[in-house]
Amino acid sequence: MNELCPNGVERVKLNEICEIYDGTHQTPDYKNFGVPFISVENIGNIYNSTKYISMEDYNKYKIKPQINDIFMTRIGSIGKCAVFEKDMDLAYYVSLALLRPDNKRVNSHFLKHLIESTTGTKELRKRTLVNAVPIKINKDDIGKIKIPVPPLEVQRKIVRILDIYSEKNTQLTEALYSEIELRKKQYKYYRNMLLNFDNSVEWRTLGDVCEIFTGGEAPKESIREKVSRDDYIYPIYSNGVGNNSIWGFAKTYRINKTAVTFSSIGTIGCPTLRQPYFTPIIRLKVLIPKDDNVLSVKFLKYSLETVEFGHQKSSVPNINANMLKSISIPVPPIEEQERIVKILDRFDRLCNDLTDGLPAEISARQKQYEYYRDKILTFKEEDYENRR
Repeated sequence: MNELCPNGVERVKLNEICEIYDGTHQTPDYKNFGVPFISVENIGNIYNSTKYISMEDYNKYKIKPQINDIFMTRIGSIGKCAVFEKDMDLAYYVSLALLRPDNKRVNSHFLKHLIESTTGTKELRKRTLVNAVPIKINKDDIGKIKIPVPPLEVQRKIVRILDIYSEKNTQLTEALYSEIELRKKQYKYYRNMLLNFDNSVEWRTLGDVCEIFTGGEAPKESIREKVSRDDYIYPIYSNGVGNNSIWGFAKTYRINKTAVTFSSIGTIGCPTLRQPYFTPIIRLKVLIPKDDNVLSVKFLKYSLETVEFGHQKSSVPNINANMLKSISIPVPPIEEQERIVKILDRFDRLCNDLTDGLPAEISARQKQYEYYRDKILTFKEEDYENRR
């Protein structure tokens, strides 16, 4: 950098170094085989589409991807990129932009890293239509963003560094995910072993030991947002896992005790421990132990994970309250329940806790990569006075 651009790096508009196109606006006529068709959902692996269009339809495309072109998401999740590196036919939807860099001025992989960096993200954000549903950036506005373009020699060296770092980061992340899968198998093994009781332990129906509630309509005063605001502080839950189960927030609540929610329509199961003050809506059942000295709420949650649930035969699988009430679970002495819960809690934290387990390490590695990527892609702006 000191040798080739001592006065800083020139900023140029993207449309000065790239041709920019978008995909077909027409709803595809999908076939069982033919030319692979991709959209925004395929950006993680553009060669792994399961959708196809006919060669006849593909021949209508005025702009077909070429090696070193870049696909960029422009609807929903904006600014994710993939470099096209195979000699093959590939059709693409309007949710993707196709960038064709002038390779005499900019390296395709450098441009991908730059667009995905904090610098590129901020530039795209300036021209993103954030009030659109879903959010998007117009094709012509993509070309108006300004980016730093150092000499090609610098670009190639940056790409080599980031590719090596990214590859090592990917390898480590894959190893950590493998470790998580092994830990989950280990967790299930010990959970099933610890909860494998014979008839020496009392078995009781859920209807006998639990209050069971069925979710209803959302409160009238509620908001469809993932984060609470103002006095809308009580979560509303539907079925799903993690943040995907948050339907919104309300000013009031229906459940005021620690409880286990249970998905009863569509996906059956997914028992989840919920803290007090929330409202369940349709698709959820709520179970609360009638007596904490008889049944621990956490033990209830772990027990429900081991139950194989039947369901009503219908177009959408579902289990009603009466079916749930008839299910039997083991109810050992409360001291034994608490011992089992302590063991299983440790395994659960290791697998799932984002602040105290392997997922936290994966998140930290990704943040570390992004930090160094942004550092290496931050350039001093060219000083035109000194240049003259």
